[in-house]
Amino acid sequence: MGVVLACDLVFAVFGYAVTPARAEEVATFGALVLCAATCVEAMRRLGTPSGLARDLLGAWWLPAILLLPPMYSLFMPIPVYLHLQYRIRRTVVHRRVLNAASVALAGFVSSWAFHALLGPAPVQAVSMSVQTAEKTLLTPLGLFWGVLCCALFTVLNTAVVAIAVRLSAPETPWRRLLWDREALVIDSAEVCVGMTVAILAGVSVPLLVIALPPVTLLQRSLLYEQLQVAARTDPKTGLLNAATWEREAGAHLTRALHGRRSVTLLLIDIDHFKQVNDTHGHMFGDHVLLGVARTLTHHLRPSDLLGRFGGEEFVVLLPGADMAEGCRVAERLRSRVERTELVAGGKSVTITVSIGVALFQAHGDDVIELLASADHGLYRAKDAGRNRVCMPPTGPWAVSGGLGANRAAPARER
Repeated sequence: MGVVLACDLVFAVFGYAVTPARAEEVATFGALVLCAATCVEAMRRLGTPSGLARDLLGAWWLPAILLLPPMYSLFMPIPVYLHLQYRIRRTVVHRRVLNAASVALAGFVSSWAFHALLGPAPVQAVSMSVQTAEKTLLTPLGLFWGVLCCALFTVLNTAVVAIAVRLSAPETPWRRLLWDREALVIDSAEVCVGMTVAILAGVSVPLLVIALPPVTLLQRSLLYEQLQVAARTDPKTGLLNAATWEREAGAHLTRALHGRRSVTLLLIDIDHFKQVNDTHGHMFGDHVLLGVARTLTHHLRPSDLLGRFGGEEFVVLLPGADMAEGCRVAERLRSRVERTELVAGGKSVTITVSIGVALFQAHGDDVIELLASADHGLYRAKDAGRNRVCMPPTGPWAVSGGLGANRAAPARER
């Protein structure tokens, strides 16, 4: 973050020194900031999901990049992110600063590239007037380079944030930090919307009034979708929560029954998790949960259904897997978790898991019966010394004396 802030500071000094103050540019800058603030206010009624949230504020960054001298791209994120911090949700300050600094740096570089490609000499590009930028943008070549520089902004901003997160959390996979299909769709839509707003503002700044309602609606729609996703997932691990997992597992079992396919269920429990919390603290306990979740996710197929069942338990549904395959997968997961080292207080901590395995129609005919049978297998693994994989006795296991009875015995530590 320090490197990004240092670059922003150097560019700000340079841009301020060579950029003359023009009333029209200041007015355009103020209008774009006001539109961004209006979108932020529209987000307040819905709230924002915890963790990484996507937005369409690029619809207002991009016109500033294309129409105004690069210096304005450095300063525009400051009021907008302050507004986000104090009006939406207060989060860790250094994260807000990093996001604002990343947007500023990517915006300055992209704006300079656009003005330098189609304007005067590269050094003079930082002071190109808004009238020149408007005329340039409304040409076919200007539109082409505009889209390219907007894409450059998206790539740079994503890369800076991804590198910063990776440095602070090396275990985070790159595929999670960069793009997936959904992120590409959102970024592409943001570029299109930003270009449209830039063209309207290039014709006449008051036309931003026309662009504001549809952009606000798109922002709210995107946020609503993210809130729906957040309602389906566990906030600590990002996995499906118990209710969502159970609903989707039931649909998988129905399809497996009609298609006469095998399905295996794994119930995974972290060994001595209470002792981990008592020894190293609950913050480290959360770190353990996240580490185990990432290990499980990395070693499962995309078609497998993984969720956090509650507490220190995880549950996996393996479509198409018979008992032999299910046991092989369970043993591989157990081994991988055991080899995962987490650091607490400068010391390496080894985590192990016990796993119960149950086969659809052999140990249960629905989700509840399968969970009960897998829970029975899990207790057999615990009684046998933990850090192992066990199955229940062959045949359906009575729910009335299984899952509920085991959970009703708090004196028995898992």
